[in-house]
Amino acid sequence: MSSESPAPAAAEPWTVQRILTWTTQHFTEKGCDTPRLDAEVLLAYVLNCPRIQLYVQYERSLTEQERGRLRGLVKRRAEHEPVAYLVGKREFFGLDFRVTKDVLIPRPDTETLVLALLDHLKDSPAAEVIELGVGSGAISVASAIHQANLVMHAVDISPQALEIARENAGRHGVDSRITFYEGDLFAPLPDGLQVDAVVSNPPYVQTAELDQLDADVKDHEPRLALDGGADGLDFARQIITDSLPFLKPNGLLLLELGPDNIQSAASFLKSQAGYQQIHILKDAAGRERVLSARRV
Repeated sequence: MSSESPAPAAAEPWTVQRILTWTTQHFTEKGCDTPRLDAEVLLAYVLNCPRIQLYVQYERSLTEQERGRLRGLVKRRAEHEPVAYLVGKREFFGLDFRVTKDVLIPRPDTETLVLALLDHLKDSPAAEVIELGVGSGAISVASAIHQANLVMHAVDISPQALEIARENAGRHGVDSRITFYEGDLFAPLPDGLQVDAVVSNPPYVQTAELDQLDADVKDHEPRLALDGGADGLDFARQIITDSLPFLKPNGLLLLELGPDNIQSAASFLKSQAGYQQIHILKDAAGRERVLSARRV
């Protein structure tokens, strides 16, 4: 596959099986967290087929052109460039989303927030929701797809992120129900807007810890979407403080935060007048992940 591997014997072609084995071992040696999965996703991308098809084509030999494309991707992944950026997409809530280095890669943890929002809206024939920091659009798009008649107001300070979010909304056919705003948190939203929920996955990594993150994250994902200030809660506190005028009575506030600072955010939330029913929700891995509260 590369200069780091021995030249194959003439009787030993680079089949799908052999390439998967070699690439998995190579990624393991380079410290990738999910070496086999990474190898499968990249090879399926090069061959333009579902991952499951790799096992149907186990004995298929790759062409030199296919091997060349894969070689470049393997080199970049070995340098800890995220697979999602290499293939230009990531699955979230069972849906494919286009991603670039301008947006945070959607993660399974965030599905906890979407599930909580959909549960809150399940008895609403129509609803409006604000999402702050829309990024790729994963939260707004997934919510709109699964909640008929839901209208989203999606805000991001990055024009590049908004471009990706608009594309994902159009790809999934919900662009007519999502209005996008460029600006800082609530600033670009119209005066007098009141909604059924405010949701956000704001930056919540402590500034001092940014350089301790995995290379995949610190060297490639947008710092703008990660840096939450000294204690990671700069954005969370501002959202908690500023959400009340935008929430209808009994409206829901949902914030995704880190397990290491969500309790501090909950304490701050409890100190603010106007909120009730404050809860912390756990993600699928059992980690405290989403802070939930209702406006009085």
